Amino acid sequence: MSARWNSAVGAAQLARLLGSQQRTDTRTPAYRALAEGIRLLVLEGRVPVATRLPAEREFAAALSVSRTTVAAAFEALRAEGFLESRRGAGSWTAVPAGSPPPTRGLMPLPPESTGAVIDLACAALPAPEPHLAEAFRGALDDLAPYTHTHGDYPAGLPALRRALADRYTARGVPTMPEQIMVTTGAMGAVAALARLLAPQGRRIAVEHPSYANVLQLLRDSGARLVAVPMTAGLGGWDVPAWRGVLRESAPRMAYVVADFHNPTGALASAEDRRALVDAARSAGTVLVADETMADIAFDPDAGDPPPMASFDPGGSAVVTVGSVSKSIWAGMRIGWVRAAPEVVRRLVAARAFADLGSPVLEQLAVARLLTSGGWEAALADRSARAAANRDALVAALRRHLPDWEFQVPRGGLTLWTRTGGLSGSRIAEVAERFGVRVPSGPRFGVDGAFEGYVRLPFTVADPLADEAVGRLARAAALVAEGAATATDAPRSQVA
Repeated sequence: MSARWNSAVGAAQLARLLGSQQRTDTRTPAYRALAEGIRLLVLEGRVPVATRLPAEREFAAALSVSRTTVAAAFEALRAEGFLESRRGAGSWTAVPAGSPPPTRGLMPLPPESTGAVIDLACAALPAPEPHLAEAFRGALDDLAPYTHTHGDYPAGLPALRRALADRYTARGVPTMPEQIMVTTGAMGAVAALARLLAPQGRRIAVEHPSYANVLQLLRDSGARLVAVPMTAGLGGWDVPAWRGVLRESAPRMAYVVADFHNPTGALASAEDRRALVDAARSAGTVLVADETMADIAFDPDAGDPPPMASFDPGGSAVVTVGSVSKSIWAGMRIGWVRAAPEVVRRLVAARAFADLGSPVLEQLAVARLLTSGGWEAALADRSARAAANRDALVAALRRHLPDWEFQVPRGGLTLWTRTGGLSGSRIAEVAERFGVRVPSGPRFGVDGAFEGYVRLPFTVADPLADEAVGRLARAAALVAEGAATATDAPRSQVA
């Protein structure tokens, strides 16, 4: 690794991050406790890899310890591969050398394989029926006028743009159809925005952890990712950290999932949303708010916070991404962007060099759902199903893996789970031999963070949820015993 770093952490800031990690074993030497605290911050992504640490003397003063203690801690971290140093350049965080950690998102298994393997790699549910079929039957009735045209609508069908605009207006964000562009799923929306706002080599700020597929999409586009850690426990947005990153790194674009965050399931408060928008506006950063999970709420009477766009209704500082993939069905591949009209016009102009437009029939089906009451009915069924699946998964984890830690989310489709001190990557590897696929934590991080986590979507009901967690428990037991070879798992259970 070179001596270049992504960012630097100040002595006072690092001391604050370490402050919540109180020493409970006074027999542990102070330098070792300090080294373990920094190592945990790196593994959990709260201090990104390649972050320059403060000088020893400055850090010791912030911690009120001797410089000898800090020097010994840094030396221990260097020996373990969590710190690299160069004379005159300082020290920066690292991860131990070895096999590259997994980063790419898992591809869903083909449907014909699902009988042999429980696939928890994809956070998506089957279609809500009969609502989807009814929408497509209505769409066929609406299709005739469009078959007499060329069929290319780069901005989306006018009927769907109007229906989406009306829905935002009903949610308290006045919107014109000119502020909507229909895309090929949410991924198509994020890709189009990244091309427009942050051409190759530009910085993009992302939550840490964040959605694996978007992280890889941005990497492949040549973006320089600036990871912004979430709060302790990974349950919220560290607004001071966001202000610092946006001010110092000046990224052109920031990607945020404030509604039932993927993978943690966290929900940003109204205060945090307002503060994030204000910080982005002050830094000249466009905040891309991904609302893919927003509709999957289990307690609609709890008073969920307003949309991020409500703090910037004009759409110049906040661009919203939406999709039917989680709300209705991933097989439709319909998403959208809500932004200022000028941004939409620029996106549409650039689309000629990408995919030209989205399928007409699917757009008509989504418009039918939005205007016929089918959307609300489908969401009610979808949310009830997801909530029941969540409860089944949580009960199974508490039964089979009581030492695994997690926060039970109020919506969305994902549970971010700490694996009791074991390697999430090793558990995922061994679990696949037992016939269950899960994505390990590093897939949702930058540079090897979150090794002690796996993401578990609540997409299967009992008794399959209990069977899946039972298989995970057997895999975890093998990992705990140090098993590492394919012969450790019974071959009869391999998909």
